[in-house]
Amino acid sequence: MTSEFDKQSFAENPDWDDDYLLSVTQPSNSSENNSTIIKFYQLSTSDIGERIDKVATQAFHEFSREQIKNWLTSGELTANQQPQKPKYRLKAGDNLYLNATLAIQQDDLPENIPLNIVYEDEDVLVINKPVGMVVHAGAGHLSGTLVNALLYHYPENRVLARAGLVHRIDKDTSGLLIIAKQLQSQLHLINQLKDKSVYRHYQALIFANPEQLNKHRIINLPIARHPTQRTKMAVVSTGKPAITHIDKVTAICDGVSLVDLRLETGRTHQIRVHLSHLGFPLIGDPVYGSTRKLAILLKSLNETQQNVLKNFKRQALHAYELGFIHPQHHHHITVQAKLPNDIQQLIKILNNSFDFIDLKKNEKKY
Repeated sequence: MTSEFDKQSFAENPDWDDDYLLSVTQPSNSSENNSTIIKFYQLSTSDIGERIDKVATQAFHEFSREQIKNWLTSGELTANQQPQKPKYRLKAGDNLYLNATLAIQQDDLPENIPLNIVYEDEDVLVINKPVGMVVHAGAGHLSGTLVNALLYHYPENRVLARAGLVHRIDKDTSGLLIIAKQLQSQLHLINQLKDKSVYRHYQALIFANPEQLNKHRIINLPIARHPTQRTKMAVVSTGKPAITHIDKVTAICDGVSLVDLRLETGRTHQIRVHLSHLGFPLIGDPVYGSTRKLAILLKSLNETQQNVLKNFKRQALHAYELGFIHPQHHHHITVQAKLPNDIQQLIKILNNSFDFIDLKKNEKKY
């Protein structure tokens, strides 16, 4: 559970790292509008002698192993309507009965907020999150979130933790997020994040020239809460491992580069913290930016360039590519979303000759 202190500490950026995995088995305290599940499974010959929890997990595969265990303990999952312990060995003639309640996982209200959907099927959804949208509720952000929008457009997601969210990005970072549309898909995708079979590519506009980044193509620096500024993260020797790859660097103007980055881990504010620590903060970053570097750069720019740069008030960071293994048919899916207009406009003004590559949306690789 997230403590009240944690919520307050990240009131402006209430999105957590991917290691803070969602609990998809803990029921809500509220009993209103819960979903009733009634299922029956007739044993096959091969099931006889097996543990009831093992067979039930396979028979009712849309639910997690932990949820099956909880239902066995509560007596909602039985053998011939008789409660059994998870280690009970099934006998000939035993059949499984599930009569359980799947609790609503959050108290958030549905809100009619548009979603930019770039990929969708019956199991998963990928959206291109705009700048300014908070992913889920936190202190100071109790409505207008992505979760509120999901509950309106996908009301069946109310039984999923965080309405199906699998990972997060900061409020003022734009780009791709994957959402599960059923419990088994959510579990599958969370496991992919743990074993790193989900990959996420970002583009960022930073204070650096390409030659300065040549020795930093792999950034392997641990990250933890800042020791004194509790609303920030920092490179700390005792922190969690954090690895960022710089795959491509494109010069925009003297002192500014567009970088393509790949996350191997998913710590809170990882890209922003890593690049700032090395002396190459993101343009516009209100938390990890550098007023000194901005002042130096402004001296070399014309008036138009100075104005657009000074008025760019959010970190220039975009999650442009997302790849994952489909939780049902196991094909590799890759989805892309081009840089948002505000970053494109900034780049064009800083470098009038820059030629944008129009990334294909909804590209699927099998």
